[in-house]
Amino acid sequence: MKKAWLACAVALAATCAQAQDYPNRPVRMISPNPPSGANDTIGRIVAQKLGETLGQPMVIDNRGGAGGTLGAEIAAKSNPDGYTLLAASVSTHSFSPALKAKLNYDPVKDFAPITLFAISQNLLVANPSLKVSTVKELVALAKSKPKSLNYASGGTGSTSHYAIALFVHRAGIDRDTVHVPYKGGAPSVAATMAGETQFYFGPMASMTSQVQAGKLRALAVGGLKRSPTLPDVPTVAEAGIPTYQSFGWFGLMAPAKTPKPILQKLHAATVAAVNSPDIGQKFLQLGVDPVSNSPEEFAKFVADQFQRYKAAVKELGITAD
Repeated sequence: MKKAWLACAVALAATCAQAQDYPNRPVRMISPNPPSGANDTIGRIVAQKLGETLGQPMVIDNRGGAGGTLGAEIAAKSNPDGYTLLAASVSTHSFSPALKAKLNYDPVKDFAPITLFAISQNLLVANPSLKVSTVKELVALAKSKPKSLNYASGGTGSTSHYAIALFVHRAGIDRDTVHVPYKGGAPSVAATMAGETQFYFGPMASMTSQVQAGKLRALAVGGLKRSPTLPDVPTVAEAGIPTYQSFGWFGLMAPAKTPKPILQKLHAATVAAVNSPDIGQKFLQLGVDPVSNSPEEFAKFVADQFQRYKAAVKELGITAD
């Protein structure tokens, strides 16, 4: 009994010493999306400030594909020492788990939630060459020319897939339009600007500059209220589909069994970073709201989001590719 107690005391002391010394080398943050997508853009902003707060650089490791699940799987199976983190999102922990019967990771058991760091509006955009400027005009055009309009998504199981699938379903044009999945948000935006697809509904963060440059036409936002970034753009509810709502969330997670003292240090540093004035300004420019919460609140939020998406996936009849 005495030996067991001594072993526990030694282990606890080692963990505390590890936390005090943490971090003493660069920390990897896995971004489960291609470069320049919304998750990647927001994650990089947080990572830079978090690195400054922790005193070690944060290295972004882009692992896009499969609606973010490839990157999430890598993070889940990484050494739980605090040196590999995940920029988790609605794709990795809400939509994909609700959509796919089997994942190579458990979104609850394989991760230690740290904190939310951003809530992002979703934005419905169209190629400027498309002769529509409102949601009603887009819906009318789709109905008048069945199967002539393609819409992009960041891949089955992505935030944008949910946003666009829910939109075409609630608008009554799911059978009149064609889904074209890409490997992430950035390729979806590029395809819509190039005219390969005619419209897209995804995180505003990756499209604000293109809208302001006239490369994309903004039709509506998916939240409950308009975005201060694009105040003239109505919500989908205002535009005639009152039951529609979609938004993205982003948060920091570590592999399960990461020592609690390290998680506490990461939580404090991330909250400080997110609440800094410079991140607030950068997020405002992207149409993103900085948020933070406790690990327990974050875990409850993820569970609630999963149930909401599970119900929506059933309603939409979406199946994994």
